[in-house]
Amino acid sequence: MKRLVVMTVGKTHSGKTTFARALEQKLENSIVMDQDNNGEFINRYYKNLQPKTGPNTLKHAISRLIVDYAKEHSDCHLIICNSNRSRKGRAFLLEQLFPKNEFIRILVHFDLPDHILHARVANSQRDTSIFRNASNFVEVLDRQNANSLNEDVADPAESEADHLFVIKDSEEVDSVIQRIVMIEKDIG
Repeated sequence: MKRLVVMTVGKTHSGKTTFARALEQKLENSIVMDQDNNGEFINRYYKNLQPKTGPNTLKHAISRLIVDYAKEHSDCHLIICNSNRSRKGRAFLLEQLFPKNEFIRILVHFDLPDHILHARVANSQRDTSIFRNASNFVEVLDRQNANSLNEDVADPAESEADHLFVIKDSEEVDSVIQRIVMIEKDIG
């Protein structure tokens, strides 16, 4: 039986983690792989191993290990909860790690208006121990908005995965979760 891989796409505070945790509760036999958890772990226990600049290779290596382990040693559906805004990064994940012959690939794009995200980050109570190069979520959102000008940062297209859901309002989360659960039931 094919497994689902559900990948979130979106800026900080768009609802990706909340969605992933809610989906994990509704989608039987699923796990969430959230790179923020890995970043927090590294910052807490291995801060001196963090690269000062450039890609966070340690965080990516830990995330890859978890994904590889889950693929090889479980039959769990995978919920990949990261920003995943890079087209090349998504392509690598969807084509190399989660090939079409093994997984039903689902993208969930959180496309909330920036004014909502700005209000959320201004009032955020989230722990900042996940950060390597930022001091707060306002900086993260500002950097993500600046990176939006990079040609590789692009909204996902329907052709990238088997299913694409776009959430433009938090009220749509429950219906998207229900639709994903139905996809799983159809393959079961």
